[in-house]
Amino acid sequence: MRRVLTTLAAAGLVAGALVACGDDSGTGATRPAKIGVILPDSASSNRWETADRKYLEAAFKAAGVEYDIQNAQGDKNAFQTIADQMITNGTTVLMITNLDSGTGKAVLDKAKSQGVATIDYDRLTLGGSAEYYVSFDNVQVGRLQGEGLQKCLTDLKVTKPVVAELHGSPTDNNATLFKEGYESVLNPLYDNGTYVKGPQEPVPQWNNTTAGTIFEQMLTQTNNKIDGVLAANDGLGNAVVTVLKRNGLNGKVPVTGQDADVQALQNILVGDQCMTVYKAVKQEANAAAELAIALSKNERKEVPGRVTDPETGREVPSVLLTPKAIFFDSVKDVVADGYWTAAELCTGVYAAKCTEAGVS
Repeated sequence: MRRVLTTLAAAGLVAGALVACGDDSGTGATRPAKIGVILPDSASSNRWETADRKYLEAAFKAAGVEYDIQNAQGDKNAFQTIADQMITNGTTVLMITNLDSGTGKAVLDKAKSQGVATIDYDRLTLGGSAEYYVSFDNVQVGRLQGEGLQKCLTDLKVTKPVVAELHGSPTDNNATLFKEGYESVLNPLYDNGTYVKGPQEPVPQWNNTTAGTIFEQMLTQTNNKIDGVLAANDGLGNAVVTVLKRNGLNGKVPVTGQDADVQALQNILVGDQCMTVYKAVKQEANAAAELAIALSKNERKEVPGRVTDPETGREVPSVLLTPKAIFFDSVKDVVADGYWTAAELCTGVYAAKCTEAGVS
């Protein structure tokens, strides 16, 4: 299922466009503001705890609003329980990163029925009722992955490379969008015979252990004849790199990713991963926090984009940010942006490579 994406303007909030919907005077005419955030897990990607939580907390603290951030740790029942507790405890704004659209929709619909404002954070809930959606241009994320793999294979001068694809979780709408993006690059190359379409498989729940097992099977069925791997995120990419190392193929088979995890950046520095996609989570968290804070004051901000929910046709007011491809010579850009420090990245054997790559 594909989503129709319409960007009405460059991503970013339209300053000053507020519509007041209630009393913000502190006289007691409205409930005390409490913003609830439910993050999905900490296993598929470390960004949720190391980046999103940190930046959201900083934004809420700076605004002086009461907030509660919890992580469902991949458990759908826990996700719903957390939401119920937040609503019961007086949350006025609920921001979620769904585990799947079914669970997310149930939570959003209940919140709406209780007068709680809602925001989809990073993942659109298909069929949902969120008032805003804040994310990156996820089709572009996938396109950058496809173009990145193409660049790496070209640099290696591989003729008719066999390309394997490890897609993200089939229950995550973002995985569908990433796939749309990278296949817009790869499918024409398969069709004209430049590349050979190798094995492809989605990875349920973005599970990295499962990804390693799947890729091991891919290698076996092709007699190790895989020349490039489109891995949909860094966790999957590192699982692939681990298998390649066991088979003496690391550094010889380009692997993609996204999220700019420390491990992925280190893999890029030593040549085991060819690229990742950096998504400036601080910008995403700040944009979502700004909307949540406004909603907690009974205000509605105008935003520049619309995303059409493919299940309902509803146009969801959206903020879509711009991703960036990262290769060896641009790892320094992620550090310069403050996402990681050189001390976190340039440990042990990676120190010399950091110096070579201009990381400081």
